[in-house]
Amino acid sequence: MLNLLETIKVDDGEVFNIEYHQKRFDRTRLELFNSKNSIDLLSLLDIPKKGLFRCRVIYSEDIQSIEYIPYKVKVINSLKVVDSNINYNYKFLNRDELNTLLSENSKFDEIIIEKSGYLTDTTISNIAFYDDNYKQWFTPATPLLYGTMREKLLNNGFLKSKNIKSSEISSYKKVALMNAMIGFKIINPKIER
Repeated sequence: MLNLLETIKVDDGEVFNIEYHQKRFDRTRLELFNSKNSIDLLSLLDIPKKGLFRCRVIYSEDIQSIEYIPYKVKVINSLKVVDSNINYNYKFLNRDELNTLLSENSKFDEIIIEKSGYLTDTTISNIAFYDDNYKQWFTPATPLLYGTMREKLLNNGFLKSKNIKSSEISSYKKVALMNAMIGFKIINPKIER
């Protein structure tokens, strides 16, 4: 069975960006299962009132399970650009290919996946680079996965998308990771190409 995943941030009883998760959930079910019936995610959540949790909704055409896992931030001090033609355009529960790429580069905290000469994402997040000349954050135009936080920041104009080659990394002043759990987090990693 093809299982997918939505990871939703829940902090002290508050659910974050649920409209973006709902939109991706609906689109994925329609595209992969031709499922047109609506399932309201928020109505199914039994939201913990205290603490920071990663709410994992596992689903195919229907919801398989919902669990709440206490969240711990992954510290990232080093990144390696890795060439791969991996396909992860849906948030699949099976992350074996991503995990293999990361384990093959285990001396680094995380990797940036490069496809056809252009940067995409890390294994856990979308990525953005700050261009000091334009005073603007840019995110790769063709990510591995269209993340919910990336979508929100593009919609509100904070981010712009463009094709970014690994050879251009040094021209950017800052790097940020973004996903449902960390939001938009500026980091200062050592990046190896």
